[in-house]
Amino acid sequence: SQPGISRMLGHIETQLGIALFDRQKGRLLPTPEAQVLYAEVEQVYRGVKRIDDRAAALKTGSQLMLRVLASPSTGLEIVPRAVAALSAQFPQAKLFMETLPAREMVSQLLKHEADIAISTLPLEHPLLQATVLGHWTLACVFPKGHAFEAQAELSPRDVLQERLIHFSPDTPQGRTIADWCRTYRLEPQALIEVRAGQAACALAASGASVAVVDSLTAQAWGTDKLAFRPVTDSLAYEICAVTPHNLPQSMLLAAFTAL
Repeated sequence: SQPGISRMLGHIETQLGIALFDRQKGRLLPTPEAQVLYAEVEQVYRGVKRIDDRAAALKTGSQLMLRVLASPSTGLEIVPRAVAALSAQFPQAKLFMETLPAREMVSQLLKHEADIAISTLPLEHPLLQATVLGHWTLACVFPKGHAFEAQAELSPRDVLQERLIHFSPDTPQGRTIADWCRTYRLEPQALIEVRAGQAACALAASGASVAVVDSLTAQAWGTDKLAFRPVTDSLAYEICAVTPHNLPQSMLLAAFTAL
């Protein structure tokens, strides 16, 4: 009501110690001091509006960024699938994905050049923390038409009796094959050596021989020239989400890890 407004204006003028309005013939005319004060108040309201707009944008991922690193095998399928789903969930967010070896992942995480790494190898560092997301095992890949296609799964002995595309001794595949050789007292002929599952799959698909690779690469390397079977009694290795230690998770990071 008008009397209520008049009392409120009078109270404001008393608190400020300045006159805000001239009262002329029943009308209120703002003083120059009121005009100056109004300009300041208007800026405050615009600032509050910007905060509201920014908060609404953050809910949709606008102006947010997530930088994801992936080991070569997780970068073939599971990480791209999660990034694609995250982009659909937050269409305004900026997403960055790069495939790197483990040692380079550590460097980027420590420099805060990346937010998260999905790794199939341990990334041990006191300033990093790891969460286990799942596991991978070993599989044997071979050219289509190979006799292995008739079997649902293969034993290490089956694999060792073939001419193998071998892995370097310092890789998980290389160490596992060395253990199999000692256990079964077999030494497969291996004239081609690789360090990456993708290279082994490409060679096997070309008819070079058979290879033991991680199950992630075997499943993702889809081609009509290559088949694979799981290897029984192979160890399970961890797939980890690695982030800088004690760094609060953003909404994007939490959603990506869940995916």
